[in-house]
Parts: sequence; C-alpha cells; structure tokens
Amino acid sequence: MTEDIPTVFVIDDDEPVRDAIGLLLDTVDITHESFGSAQDFLAGYDSHRTGCLVLDIRMPGMSGLELQDHLKEKQDPIPIIFITGHGDIPMAVEAMKKGAIDFIRKPFRDQELLDRIHDAMSQDAENRDHYADLEAVRSHAGELTPREKEVFARVAEGQANKVVAIDLEISERTVEIHRSQVMQKMRARNLADLVKMKILLDQNRS
Repeated sequence: MTEDIPTVFVIDDDEPVRDAIGLLLDTVDITHESFGSAQDFLAGYDSHRTGCLVLDIRMPGMSGLELQDHLKEKQDPIPIIFITGHGDIPMAVEAMKKGAIDFIRKPFRDQELLDRIHDAMSQDAENRDHYADLEAVRSHAGELTPREKEVFARVAEGQANKVVAIDLEISERTVEIHRSQVMQKMRARNLADLVKMKILLDQNRS
C-alpha cells in the first residue's frame, strides 16, 4: 500500500522547483508527491503516512512555518526540511528551534538535498518507533488501578517493597501482590523494564 511506503512530500508554490526535485527523487527511486500549497497538502494528508516534508518556507496563503505549527499542534512527528532563500535564514533558524531537522538555501546541490532526505527518513523511522513504544506504555499504564499506579511509581524509582509498604501504609505482602499485577499489566519482564517505562512516561507528559 502507498501508505506503507516512505514518501517525500514536496511542498512549494514554485512549479519548476517541484518538478526539479521530483526528477531528482525519480533518479534514486524515492517515492514522492508534490503540492503547490500547504492547503493542498493538508487536504489529502494522512498523519499515518511515513517519510518527510521538503517545504518552502515562504508561500502564499499558509506559509511553511504556519504548516509546521499546524503539524506540531496535531503532534505529527514527520520531519521537515525547509527550503529557504537568502533572506529567510532568521526564519529558518526559528523553524529549527521549533523542531525542523534542517534547512537548505537556494540554490542547493542535488546531493546535499538527497543527504538531508535520507537523514530525515531515518529520523522518521526512529520517531515512529518511539511514538509506538510510548503509546503502548501509556495504554498498559491505563490498565493500572490507582493503587497499582502508586506502587508502579515507587518501585520504578527504586524503592524496596518494605519502603513502599511504609509509605503507602499497607502491608509488605499487599505491595508484593500489587507489584506482581503491575509487572503483568505493564508487560514488564523485570525491574529494568519498569524503570525504562517510567522514564518514557515522565519524559513525555502532556
């Protein structure tokens, strides 16, 4: 299916630029789609598509920066490479601060663009693996009872069962039962797994 194939989405109001990038990507067999505006791109875009954006920073209507902000609000992890003119460097720096992976000044060398695209594709795969792991851990954590969440938090911080029992004012045996349930529900093989899951959740609190 097309949705499963990493795709470079080229978004630029300059048709010759779109055509030139498309021809370049054809020479290295990279799947791509071109759009003349951010609105056209959004009209048919599915956030489950993988790949990256090659995005002009200045466009009529919705600018490249505005599209970046829109995708960020939607928590879409797709990497963005901005194409900039000489006078757009401050805007490009702003885009990098907001999460763009790179920007390329016009005119650019073909190999420079291809190198950036390959980097972006690799980052996209890593991003999506990370988000898949995060969603799985969040889903498992959602199965915990309030008491099990308390035990999970303390055990994952390295507290011994006896300390957790005193802290929560319950018996050590009760802690052991809750701990066993936490391990099962979180699909954790050992304490190290629980610690990693806790760190992942803490780093991605919304």
